[in-house]
Amino acid sequence: MIAKALTEIRWITKVGISEVRASSAVESWGTNVNTDWRSIMSYSIVGFGKIGQALAHAFARKNIDVTVASRRLPEALAPQARAIGPTVVAKSLRDALEADAIILAVPFGEHREVAKALPSWRGKTVIDAMNALVPPEELDGLLSSAFVAKSFTGAKVVKGFNHLVAAILATDPIVEGGHRVVFLSSDDEDAVAPVADLAKELGFAPVKLGKLNEDGALVHARGRTWGRLIFQDLFKKEQ
Repeated sequence: MIAKALTEIRWITKVGISEVRASSAVESWGTNVNTDWRSIMSYSIVGFGKIGQALAHAFARKNIDVTVASRRLPEALAPQARAIGPTVVAKSLRDALEADAIILAVPFGEHREVAKALPSWRGKTVIDAMNALVPPEELDGLLSSAFVAKSFTGAKVVKGFNHLVAAILATDPIVEGGHRVVFLSSDDEDAVAPVADLAKELGFAPVKLGKLNEDGALVHARGRTWGRLIFQDLFKKEQ
């Protein structure tokens, strides 16, 4: 399956802004955006460094409400949040975790402290936007998102928004009529659909990679080696 995925990605890179062919390995999300998700789902970004702020810009660009939080007090984050846009609101970590979908943008080593902030993660979707360049033995031999999932018991964990550098992630994902690709992967297939809808609302083109230990491995680091899709800035003509 990974070989098929790489074939498709090489095709995208060669052609540039074009239609991505659907395959069993890299499946194009061709369904219409469910416009009700914005009114049903609430979102937060935990971590307000470069990646967290880049994602906040994406929400602000589309006037989608999002709460942001970090180790700093919300009063300290508020000026930066307001500067990004009126839909970006700084709150405490506990308040931010009331959201339905939480994007993790903290340094990888801090994810367990975030997990301890709630007694139960049942009903939550956790979007893992972190990367981990750590020895495999520190992750019990698992991919980093599978390791993260162990701390967020009961949550639906989706890998996403992690393969682009902050400077690119912060820019408008619609370029010359094409939509910047974001890769999504999860061991819970049902969890990917609302995250794909969010990606579309933000202007991205979501591409499903399947389970974490299958083609999802392409957007994970292993030891000191980056997955082969990390840092690949690709576009699709259609979402």
